Amino acid sequence: MFERLKKSIEEHVTFTEEEWEFCKNSFRPRRMLKRQFLLQEGDVCRDLAFVESGALCSYSVDSKGNQHVQRFAFEGWWIADLQSFFTNKPSTMHIEILEDSELLMLGREKHEKLLEEIPAYERYHRIILQNAYVALQQRVENALGLTAEEKYARLIEHNPEFMNRVPLNLVASYLGMSPETLSRVRRQMST
Repeated sequence: MFERLKKSIEEHVTFTEEEWEFCKNSFRPRRMLKRQFLLQEGDVCRDLAFVESGALCSYSVDSKGNQHVQRFAFEGWWIADLQSFFTNKPSTMHIEILEDSELLMLGREKHEKLLEEIPAYERYHRIILQNAYVALQQRVENALGLTAEEKYARLIEHNPEFMNRVPLNLVASYLGMSPETLSRVRRQMST
C-alpha cells in the first residue's frame, strides 16, 4: 500500500532504510468509498492525505449553493485544506471521494516529527509545497488571462486524466465555466 508514496519520495530525495521505515510508520492507511467525504466545511483538517489509489476533489460552496472546485487529486498526489491544517481553524471546503480510494493519512504531530527527525523529508515536503504553489499560480494566471477554449486546451494538455475520471460538471467548475460552456468548447474543439 505504500508503493506510490515511496516512489514519490524517491523522485525527489533519498531516504535510508531506517528513515523510510520511520516515515512509513507515521502514516495511517485509510480506504474510502466513492461519495464519502474526507473533510467537510466547518471541520478542522487534521491530516494530510497522500493518494495511493483513487481520485478526490476539493471544493467550496457559495451562499447560492454553487460548487467551486479548487483542485483534484489522483494517485501520487497530496490533498488537504492546508489553511485549516496549519492554522487549526475550521475548513471552508469539502474534500470528496470521486472514486473508491486508498489514502495514507498523516496527522499534524507525526508530520512535524518527520520534519524534525528526517532532513530529507523536510526537503521532500518543501519541494512538494513549491510545486503546489507554482501550479496554483499557473492556475490563477490561466483563470485570469485565458479564454474558455485556451483553458480547456491547457487542461487536456497537462491533465488529460481529468476528462476520463472526473464528471464534466466538476471539470467545468474547476475551469471556472458553466457546464454548457464546457460542452460548447468540447464540441468546437472536436470538429
